Parts: sequence; structure tokens; C-alpha cells
Amino acid sequence: MNDKSQRIEPRTLKGFRDYLPETMIPRERLMATARSVYRSYGFSPIDTPALEYLEILTGKGSAETDKQLYKFEDHGGRAVALRFDLTVPLARFAAQHYNALGTPFKRYHIAPVWRGENTQAGRYREFIQCDFDTIGTRSLAADIETALVIHDLFLALGFSEFSIRINHRQILNGLLERLGLAQQATHVLRAIDKLAKIGPAAVAAEMAETAGATAAQSADVLRFAALAGSNEEVLQQVRPLVAGNATGETGLAELVRILQGAAAGGVPPQRLCVDLSIARGLDYYTGAIFETFLTALPTIGSVCSGGRYDNLASLYTSQQLPGIGASLGLDRLLAAMETLGMLDKVATPAPVFVAYFVESRLDDYLKLAAHLRRAGIGAEVFPDAKRLGQQLKYADRRGFRVALIAGEDELAAGQCQVKNLASGESETIALEADAASVVAAVKRQLAKTSGSE
Repeated sequence: MNDKSQRIEPRTLKGFRDYLPETMIPRERLMATARSVYRSYGFSPIDTPALEYLEILTGKGSAETDKQLYKFEDHGGRAVALRFDLTVPLARFAAQHYNALGTPFKRYHIAPVWRGENTQAGRYREFIQCDFDTIGTRSLAADIETALVIHDLFLALGFSEFSIRINHRQILNGLLERLGLAQQATHVLRAIDKLAKIGPAAVAAEMAETAGATAAQSADVLRFAALAGSNEEVLQQVRPLVAGNATGETGLAELVRILQGAAAGGVPPQRLCVDLSIARGLDYYTGAIFETFLTALPTIGSVCSGGRYDNLASLYTSQQLPGIGASLGLDRLLAAMETLGMLDKVATPAPVFVAYFVESRLDDYLKLAAHLRRAGIGAEVFPDAKRLGQQLKYADRRGFRVALIAGEDELAAGQCQVKNLASGESETIALEADAASVVAAVKRQLAKTSGSE
């Protein structure tokens, strides 16, 4: 294989990407944070296959998601497709296993999904979703808890300025019933969902083309979506618009109760905002819907979305399995955090670098690193006995925070230097059999690099 003409060019497919350590480390950290928050509310982990029968996935999201499916025949001639989200497989999963699961069933699922869509900033054709859902109850307590989980998740991720936008599909449906557009609701809601991306004129044109909406009907829908103000001000404007319509009144009453419960659970009103332009383009939503935006970077779009879907599982079973949940858009959020300068340039998960000087003393360096790991501190021993400058250049490039340095003279004196790689500060510490003093010094320096001192 020395002939260059026979070599395969190393490249990735359009819309897909490789993740280097400096990207994968914060990615894993975000997943761990999401997992911790979900578990704190009692959500249990599940997993499902990446491949599903094609009939499981088609017609469950929208015509657009059907077009974006990666679908093919497997070796057995079966029509299959890669999942485009984690909610539709959950509905299949719940219908298949509800006798063993019992209800209500609360699950989280962190896994890749695939959509053959046009790529954009922070959005790829393969991406991770971090979902949590409650299945088997129509209680608004589950809707309220969804808002609470999203709120706690973003606080845990390090954000203080964010907005959870909330709307209700029944309010939208009630309005469309009054406007004579109930039969075209799917097309109208898909158009409204694009409002922030394409603007009112293009949305009106799409409603006219796909739903047959008149200019007057489109204008009424757009005026409704543009209602603004505090939550109470928006709700006051909505009341007369849905008065006398059972669907709209039900949606409004539920929205008011969700806001009330979220406030009781500690969500400030400025973080949970009624936004009547939120429609969510997927067909399966039936109640409350959520989208989450970063105040410092709203243009990147929603980074956590979801809502109530009471009829999705009915496609697979006669058992009543209503559900509600949301999904964190991990890769889009990572792109936002990188833009905002929130990600440290670190290519190693271990904070401590153990330099290797004296080739014959490798065991001493290995023992030192082992003491650190037993104390819960990650440590990497350099594999070659090279000059200190070369090793520290490696440590700096990888993003280590503390280095342990022990050459011939230090080892002969039973000592070790603990060097803070950010500040340059260094301590000379005695090497006891259990390395307790070294461990303590490392913890002091790590605390300084994290800003806790």
C-alpha cells in the first residue's frame, strides 16, 4: 500500500463531523450534567436501537422529517430507517413494554439521531439528543415538571440568562377553529414554526400556498403570533380571542396552571415566557410546547425543545399512553457555548501531568500517579523520558492544570515539585510513602486553577 494512487483519502461525509478531545470532553461533560439533572427528578435511563422498521418512523413527525430519513433495505429485505428523534422510538418502546414498565413511566435517553437536512451552525446530520419524558399521565403536574427540569438543567449547565418560551397547541387550534382553518391546522402550524427564520411575509405566503389561507386569515394568525408583553398581558389579550371556543379555553386554562406551578417550583417569570409564535413543527404535539433560547445568543435558535403528545403511542397500541417531555440539543448548545467563550481549551480529562525524567525510576512516577488517582484526581504519566521543556510543552498543549516534577536531584532528596501550570507557582513537597502531602498540595493548586480560592 505504498502506492499513493491506492490510498483512500481520509474525509468525513458532508453534514457529519469528527470530535477531537477538546470538543468531546465538554460534550461528555454536558451529557453528564443532563444525566444528573434528569436522575434528580426520578427519570430512569433506557436505550433503543438506532434502526427501526420504516413504518415505525414515517408519518410521525412531519412531511419534512419523512424526507430527511436515512432509509434503506437491510440484508433481509426489510424496509428500515435510522431514527430521526428519540420521541417516536419512545412511543414504540412504551407501547411494546408498558405491561412491564407500569405508568407513569419517566425515562431519559441520551443517544445519536440522524436527519438528512441542510447543515447550519451547530446542526449536523448526525447529532446527540438528550431527552427526558413522562409517559402514561395527562396530569399537568408532568407539564409543570417539564418546565422545572429545563430550568434546572440550564442552571446546572452554567447559564443564568435564558428564556423558556411556552405556548399551548390547543390555544393555537382554538384560534384556527375560529378562523375556519381547523382542517388546515397542520400546514398553518408548520408555517408559523418558521416565523423566526423566514419572517411574516414568507409565512403568509406559505399559509396561502399549503393551507389555502386568505390574506385576512393569514393576517389574523400573524397578529395573534405577534402578541407581546408580560405573561399576564399576553394572557389578557388571548382571553377574548378564544372566548367561547372550548378547545382554546381549555388550552388557556392549562397554560395558566403550568405557569402557576412553575412559579411555585422556583422558576422566575422572566425565565418562563408565554410566546404565541411558538408552534413546534412536528405533528404529534397536542398540548403545552416549549422552546429554550439563550439571551446572549438568540440567533442560534432553540437549544431545548419539547411538549405534550397525547396520541403518538395510539399508533402502536390501544392502550392510552399520553406523554410529555423535552430534548436538549447538545451540539447546537455546544456551538453556542463555544461562540460565547464558555468552553475551556482542554484536550485531556486528567488535570495532573506527571513528568518522566529518570528512565530507571519509572515505577516511582507510576506510584505517584496511582496515589493521586486513589485520591480521586486524574493523572497522566508521560510515556518517554524526555527533556522537561518538551514535556511541559506537551502538558500545556493538552491543557493540564498541575504538573508534578521530580528529576534526579528531587528523587535523591525525597522531594517533588508541584507546579501550577496556569500561574507558574511551584511548591516543593516531601515524598512520603503514601504521598499524602503531594496529594494535598495538588488539591490546593487545583482549587486555585478553578477559582475556588
